[in-house]
Amino acid sequence: MKMTRMRPSILLGLAFAALALFILLPFVQTVLLSFTLTLPREGYREGQATLINYATVFARPDLRDAIWNSLVYVLLNVALCLAAGLPAAYAIARFRFTGDRHILFALIAFRLTPPVVLSLPIFILFAHVGLVNSPVGIALVHCVFNLPIAIWILESFIAAVPREFDETCFLDGHSFGHFFVGKLIPVIAPGIGVTVFFCFIFSWVEVVFARILTVTEGKPITMAISALFGFQTDIGLVMAMTVVSLIPGVAMIWFVRNHIARGFVIRT
Repeated sequence: MKMTRMRPSILLGLAFAALALFILLPFVQTVLLSFTLTLPREGYREGQATLINYATVFARPDLRDAIWNSLVYVLLNVALCLAAGLPAAYAIARFRFTGDRHILFALIAFRLTPPVVLSLPIFILFAHVGLVNSPVGIALVHCVFNLPIAIWILESFIAAVPREFDETCFLDGHSFGHFFVGKLIPVIAPGIGVTVFFCFIFSWVEVVFARILTVTEGKPITMAISALFGFQTDIGLVMAMTVVSLIPGVAMIWFVRNHIARGFVIRT
């Protein structure tokens, strides 16, 4: 009887282990290759375990600049999405007006638009205003696509806060600005964390606009990795750059791991 009860647990554990192995195997191979010398160098033999790939990542100016450019436009994109998304989400969650639900779903539907469809008009527009080859340009165009997601997530968190909370704060004499910054934002801090996570990840891995809007300068990590492929590719260096690019995302997942699921709860 006891063996019969244990079998489902054993099978479930084996299935989970197989799934984890399937998911993590490419990542493990990436990490191992990042510590392996894949091209012969003076004083080293090919296949040797070494840190030289990571040293090369931080020694080459183009790769350092790519890391810096990615951090600049991703953080700027997150700041813009929060600055515009918080007031918009509060308005949709707290006020009733004609088409309020339709506006929210229209914003979410816009996020489904393939980026390549808008690439040419955005490139022409940004070229006219001098935002090509600039991290600011990438941040702005990513904000266009990430803002609907930010509003969607923040709206669900604000709607979960009882309206009596707002009324009590106003009766206590708080101005709207003090209420919004000093009272509401701390209450929906998990939602802000989830929003930051999704805006960060979507912007960090985006390729289409990063390629189109960085013709000669301002290239992000994704374009820097793509540029490393050539006739004789240093796979170890590519993998080291890939691992470096994963660190911010892994850190962000760890930071908001307990709040991610709530971000997809939408009020009906």
